[in-house]
Amino acid sequence: MLAFRSEDFAQYADIISIGGGRTAVVRFVESPDADAVLAYFRNLSAQSRHDRFLGGASELPPNELEKILHVGDDNHFAVIVDMTINGVRTIIGEARYIIDDDSGMFEFGMSIGDAWQKRGVGTALIANLACRAAALGARQMIGDTLRSNAPMIALARKSGFDFTTTPGDWQQVRFVKSIRTEPQDIPCDNWRRAAIEAMPVNAPI
Repeated sequence: MLAFRSEDFAQYADIISIGGGRTAVVRFVESPDADAVLAYFRNLSAQSRHDRFLGGASELPPNELEKILHVGDDNHFAVIVDMTINGVRTIIGEARYIIDDDSGMFEFGMSIGDAWQKRGVGTALIANLACRAAALGARQMIGDTLRSNAPMIALARKSGFDFTTTPGDWQQVRFVKSIRTEPQDIPCDNWRRAAIEAMPVNAPI
């Protein structure tokens, strides 16, 4: 498991291609982002918020904001996708994930701003999360979503996930993907380097 310090967060920011010649940055959430994160969730459509929170919510609850801002606590992480639009840094997507060291499970949830859905952002974000999962030594990626969330189900299927039932909740479906990537084969430069640096000195590559 990589050891993260807040002063190192910038080195784990990634530039992703979202199509149409555009790029965006995936980076850890930091305290100065609080207002922008709240505004992002507030500006999601009612349906998108319902899908993201697996139920009704008018905006991000204060206790959830606190969890998002405390990146790394109990192996919980939060990232945002932002880009410059008309000269203003704007959040267009987000994801939260947790890694279980014992099981090797990387569990995540995500959302994309309504104006940026079906434009390649979700695909690029999931690919980036897969890089992070591999670097952290995860053996499996999983997520849960409502059975009515057709866009997320389609995105997961496109990204190579298999589907199963969510234990204890018939309203949800679980998508699962195995990870068998060696550190040197991780496709994202930052995370490949981090994974190799985190390996024991005498470990074979």
